[in-house]
Amino acid sequence: MSKRVGVEVSIAVADAVALARAEVIPAYPITPQTHIVEHLSEIVANGHLDAEFIPVESEHAAMSCACGSSAAGARTFTATSSQGLSLMSEILYHPGPMRLPIVMVVANRALAAPISIWNDHQDIMVQRDIGWIQTFAENGQEAVDLLLHAFRVAEDRRVALPFIVNIDGFTLSHVIEPIIMPDQEEVDRYIPPFKPHYKLDPRKPVSMGPVGIPEVYTEERMAHNEALKASKRVILQGWKEFAEIFGRQYNPVEVYRTEDAETLLVTMGSISETAMTAVDEMRNAGKKVGLVRIRLWRPFPGPEFRKAIGKAKTLAVIDRCLPPGAVCGPVGAELRSLLYRVPGAPKIFSFVAGLGGRDVTVDRFKEIVDKAELYAKKRPVELYEVIGVREK
Repeated sequence: MSKRVGVEVSIAVADAVALARAEVIPAYPITPQTHIVEHLSEIVANGHLDAEFIPVESEHAAMSCACGSSAAGARTFTATSSQGLSLMSEILYHPGPMRLPIVMVVANRALAAPISIWNDHQDIMVQRDIGWIQTFAENGQEAVDLLLHAFRVAEDRRVALPFIVNIDGFTLSHVIEPIIMPDQEEVDRYIPPFKPHYKLDPRKPVSMGPVGIPEVYTEERMAHNEALKASKRVILQGWKEFAEIFGRQYNPVEVYRTEDAETLLVTMGSISETAMTAVDEMRNAGKKVGLVRIRLWRPFPGPEFRKAIGKAKTLAVIDRCLPPGAVCGPVGAELRSLLYRVPGAPKIFSFVAGLGGRDVTVDRFKEIVDKAELYAKKRPVELYEVIGVREK
């Protein structure tokens, strides 16, 4: 039976990978995801998981190896972070169109320069358009549950797409939390054996990922895009089945105290729990404030988000990524596009916070709400604002 334990989130994620019966784990250590693959190496070495653990020479090699093992029909897992994810970038564009259901955890971390090992979302936002399904975990329990969900969905023959589960580096990956760990029987009920559509086999040779000449390239890109969008139906079904087995229900978008809210904070990841505390305090002070948290990032859940915001007048969107030269952060841009020319749509104000591991406190959330409500009365010249920056 499932049991509740106090465990570091990275260790729990590694244990969940073992419960999912991963068969090939190409791995390269990089802070702050190292504990995940480090613990998996111990699990394999101790004979608790029948898998090939492959210590590779770089993250580029890790993803190349993952493509090969997945193409050969093996359940494949890897993990990375920050500069390692960037080094993978050349290969990250291959698994989607090739329909390789690799599962990867990204322990989100800032990008250099300057060098930072601390958390923000710059690493994954650079890779938001690689054609992988992507979710964001709020806490350790979600990290474990979303990892199992990722295997279930990615390998479904109606999907056959790679899947990234994002967990905030350090603020989530290195924190000890109470987590309900499922037992092997429950996981086996939830995740069936991997049966690929086709695989590399010397007895039945096939070509995978060949040259796309101009006459076929556009159609291939469209096919990949349609497959990613169509995966949402299976993603939702996977969460429904998860609730039936494990008793915990997940949705693409979560709401908190939004019933009569006029201003909504919009967040992703672990800062959402702090944002809930801020909402409670502002509610106690008489402000009509709520929270909308995005769990499913790709494919973006547009209908669910539009429903979640209800009749709110103002959205304060918080990005943990500062794209130099852009008009606003990537989440802010996504929502501006989604609600463009929608009758009665709320005013959207973008804020950048928490870069390089800087704390986003309850008081910062209150500041963001105050600024958004002020700007709603008199729109500022700039389309986004960096919160907490020291200018002197």
